[in-house]
Amino acid sequence: MNVLIVGSGGREHALVWRLAQSPAVRTIFASPGNPGTASLGTNLPAPAFVSGHADLAAAHNVDLTVVGPEAPLVAGIVDEFRSRGLRIVGPTQAAARLEGSKIFAKQFFTRAGIPTARYHHATSEREALDVIKYFRTPLVIKADGLAAGKGVVIAANEHEIHEAIGRLGPHLVIEEFLEGEEVSFIGFCDGTTVIPFAPTQDHKRIHDGDAGANTGGMGAYCDNRILTSAQGGEIMDRVMLPAIEQMKKEGTPYTGFLYAGLMMTREGPKVLEFNVRLGDPEAQVLMHSFEGDLAALLTGDLKNPAWPNPSACVVLAAEGYPDQPTTGDTITGVAAAEAEGATVFHAGTKLANGTLTTSGGRVLGVTAGAATLPAALETAYRATAKIHFRGMQYRKDIGRKGLARW
Repeated sequence: MNVLIVGSGGREHALVWRLAQSPAVRTIFASPGNPGTASLGTNLPAPAFVSGHADLAAAHNVDLTVVGPEAPLVAGIVDEFRSRGLRIVGPTQAAARLEGSKIFAKQFFTRAGIPTARYHHATSEREALDVIKYFRTPLVIKADGLAAGKGVVIAANEHEIHEAIGRLGPHLVIEEFLEGEEVSFIGFCDGTTVIPFAPTQDHKRIHDGDAGANTGGMGAYCDNRILTSAQGGEIMDRVMLPAIEQMKKEGTPYTGFLYAGLMMTREGPKVLEFNVRLGDPEAQVLMHSFEGDLAALLTGDLKNPAWPNPSACVVLAAEGYPDQPTTGDTITGVAAAEAEGATVFHAGTKLANGTLTTSGGRVLGVTAGAATLPAALETAYRATAKIHFRGMQYRKDIGRKGLARW
């Protein structure tokens, strides 16, 4: 089959990399892709509208399209493809509101009986300032729409609360702060069933020790030890299956990847957010350690896939990220890093006159797997040391919580 991947980041490179290993896949296109996807398939220009992606799929005889980022899903790309009889992985525009609107998501959790933090929907800055007195600090302030993983502030004092409300408003979710350990739980859905993937943990903050600003993700690891079998079953029973059942009940059956960002509290799992696509960098570790035929899974062979070994990803970010990343700096050492046993997924890179350079905030994801998490992390960091570009920054503590389980 011919496959089209929509997107240009590390998640999309990881999808292309895994699908290229499927015996059922003949040709892979990526739109717009990056130098990593180009090494495995053909990059196509990114259309301005979702209808343009459908035009690309039709023109190149694409049998299956997989959407990486959330924006095209929220814009209705799945509806467009289906209206033209084109096969695509992802939720409809109506179902994608689970990520497109945090207010819709919180109200959906209530309707579905899904455990989540106590919250208030504020429609103005004044209302938000009025209701914060009913919450203890720290409290969580969320912008309503898409924000590339950066629309959430954990405010510890009055100054931070006022700054966040002024910057993220006017439509806000004011939410109680939950204590526990965060887990990313992703499943693949066909409208009725959910195939759970291995649990992962993202590292959102820019600096070691979970300090500094929120980012799109500075690294992740995949390890079955993150959750016990009982915890995994509880998440399926209290979060994933109720979500699918409620979506079907409301006339918007959910298809594609469903990502529950969870806090494992003393009372059990509580949902922080739903995303309607694979996480990034979670996709990089999940695709790296995936055992099976991804193309078969995505086209309806819902046999349980396996993730037998842990994997870890260290994100290399540009100077100035996440605020004002610098671009155009020469990247060296990728081949040397892969010679150490890692797979380097491209994100914010481009080729300029044959030279690999930085073109975005998160530049590369150095990913490695092994029989144990310590070994996977050792390989990933040994490979990371081979890569250089001006101002390169990365966290030195990826997987720290996971190491305590070994």
